[in-house]
Amino acid sequence: MFSEILGKIRYKLLLKWIKPEILPLNAIYKTDVVGTGVSNMTHISNNSNVFIEEDVFIGHFNYIDGYKSVRIGKGSQITNYVSILTHSSHDALRVDPHGEQPIGLVTGGVEIGAYCYIGAHTVIMPGSKLGKGCIVSAYSYVSGEFPDYSVLRGQPAQIIGNTQERDMKILTDFPEAKGTYYEK
Repeated sequence: MFSEILGKIRYKLLLKWIKPEILPLNAIYKTDVVGTGVSNMTHISNNSNVFIEEDVFIGHFNYIDGYKSVRIGKGSQITNYVSILTHSSHDALRVDPHGEQPIGLVTGGVEIGAYCYIGAHTVIMPGSKLGKGCIVSAYSYVSGEFPDYSVLRGQPAQIIGNTQERDMKILTDFPEAKGTYYEK
C-alpha cells in the first residue's frame, strides 16, 4: 500500500518536470529545416537515416526507426503513438535469432509523401511507401505501396477513398481556399 502511494507521488512529480511538448526540429538536431515540430516524447533512432522536410508535425509518443531510410514529405502530420518501422524481426526471431543478418529479417526504407496525415496508433511496416496527400486512419497497419491521394484504413490498410474528392467538396464550400490549396 505504501509503495503504491509512493509510486503515485513519484509519477506526479515526474510529470511536473517532464511534459510533452512540440519542439522545433532544428532545436533537437542540427538541421536547417524550418517550420517542423517534433515532440520531446517521440523517439527517432539512427536519426542520420531519417529525412524530414519542412512544415512537418510529429506528435507525442511515436517511434521512428532509422535502421534504413525514412523520408517524411513536406507538410505531413504524424499524430500520436505511431510506429514507423524500417526493420522487423517478427520471423527472424524464430528462424535464426542469433545470426548477424538474421534469416527472415524484414528491412526496407519508408517514404511518406508530402501533405500526408497519419492517424494515431498506426503501424507503418518496412518498405512501405505513401504517395502525396494520403490520409491513414487511426489504428491502421500499413504495408506496401499506395498511390497519391489515397485514403487508407484497416489492418491491413486498404484504399477506401481519394483525398482529392474530399478536398473538392471543401474547396466548393470555401472557394477562397483555392489559392492556398497545396496542389495548385
